[in-house]
Amino acid sequence: MSRRSPVAVCVSILVLAVSNAAPITLADTMPDARASFTADGRLRPPVDYREWIFLTSGLDMSYRKDSATDHSMFDNVFVDPQAYRAFVQTGTWPEGTMIVKEGRSASEKGSINQGGKFQSGEAMGFEVHTKDSKRFARGWGFFFFDSVRSEPTQMIPSAAPCYSCHGEHGAVDTTFVQFYPTLLGIATQKRTLSPGYKP
Repeated sequence: MSRRSPVAVCVSILVLAVSNAAPITLADTMPDARASFTADGRLRPPVDYREWIFLTSGLDMSYRKDSATDHSMFDNVFVDPQAYRAFVQTGTWPEGTMIVKEGRSASEKGSINQGGKFQSGEAMGFEVHTKDSKRFARGWGFFFFDSVRSEPTQMIPSAAPCYSCHGEHGAVDTTFVQFYPTLLGIATQKRTLSPGYKP
């Protein structure tokens, strides 16, 4: 009777284990994007949001005519992968959606750049817009963090102008899908644009 070496036995066991294992899907490799709150309702910062779906970038955008600033900056918008996939299928945002808008400095001089602007430095804080109809009276809550290393933060009070602005001008469910070109067409096709939205 032939004897198998210990190495051959280990390899056989490993092959058997792998062949019987459940296949790894794309969802298994996605970062966990569920909102995490403290006992007193503060939102913990989503530190892995830059691994989410990138929606758009804006340069020096402002929603008010009188909002002059002394610096130039980019806004980058990300959404959690699960919410993105749901929106692509339905044209609406599911419960638990998290949208992040981070600000970064816009620089003109650097390396070989001779024209235009590029993003530079660390994020200048970021906002989180998250949907939870049971937790928030308006359905969505806004939170602001100074940086990705910030401590958990309280929701921006619901009387703040960001809520009324989004409610009045948001293209889909109080969110500014009008600035997300990959999603605006989907919402238009599926007829999920807000009744009061004006292009």
